[in-house]
Order: sequence, then C-alpha cells, then structure tokens
Amino acid sequence: MGKMTVYHGSYTAIQKPEIRIGKNTKDFGAGFYCTTIHEQALRWAKRYTQSIVNKYTVRLDTSLDILEFKEMTDAWLDFIIDCRYGKPHKHDIVIGAMANDQIYNFVADYMDGILTREQFWVLAKFKYPTHQINFCSNAALKCLEFISSEEVPK
Repeated sequence: MGKMTVYHGSYTAIQKPEIRIGKNTKDFGAGFYCTTIHEQALRWAKRYTQSIVNKYTVRLDTSLDILEFKEMTDAWLDFIIDCRYGKPHKHDIVIGAMANDQIYNFVADYMDGILTREQFWVLAKFKYPTHQINFCSNAALKCLEFISSEEVPK
C-alpha cells in the first residue's frame, strides 16, 4: 500500500502520537484519530484556544487488522453504536466516514429509540465529505511518521 498524507487537529504539536482513552466514547473507539482531509483537521483544531494541525505520512501495514468502511452502511452505523456504548474491538486501524456533530445527534436519537433506522438514514446526509482513520494500537501508530505541525488562526 502506498504512502499517504494524513492530518490531526489538536491544541499542540504531536510528534509521537499516543492512544488516549478519553472520557467520551468516539466513533471508532479509543485511539489516535487522523483524516486525509486537511479542512476537516482544521475544524478539529479550531475547537481549541490554540489550534494546531499536525501532518503525518502513513503507510498502512497490511499485516495489521484493518477495518475499512468505504461508505456509510448499516454495518458502519452498528459499529459506531457499539463503540459509543464502550464495546471494545480488536482492530488495529479503522477507516471510514465520521459522524460529524449533526450526525452525532442523529446517532444519539437512534440509540435512544427516537428515530428508526430508516429515519436515521434519511437525515444522515453530509453537508461536506468527512473521513477518519483511527490508529487503535501501538503497532498501528508505527505506521505514522511526523512531518510537521502548523498553528492555524481562529
């Protein structure tokens, strides 16, 4: 698999990524989240007082357990729901669309039984493309090579 460039939005430069287990559950579980979409990393970074976009080169190690969702499907939705309920998974890397803030609310409503699955899919249309790669294991983090970081204006 060839090299690609990925970005991580943060409040600091991160030369050596780590897996952080936060208090909130995320789409693809605990890990280090990146995206191939620079503008998306900018949006992530702008959540902080100081906004930093980190840039990495990645070459995915095909011997790792990689789960990729090429599009939003029922399997993608079910995986996100499991992760948000805190259910662990065995994958080293998970790749797919991100449930952005608007979609997050629809997922929560579906989880709470407010929306049916069919209603969720009608509402779950993205205004812009999203993408995320979650590096879920230390072996996966070895695929990343730090290139640079840039402070971005608010």
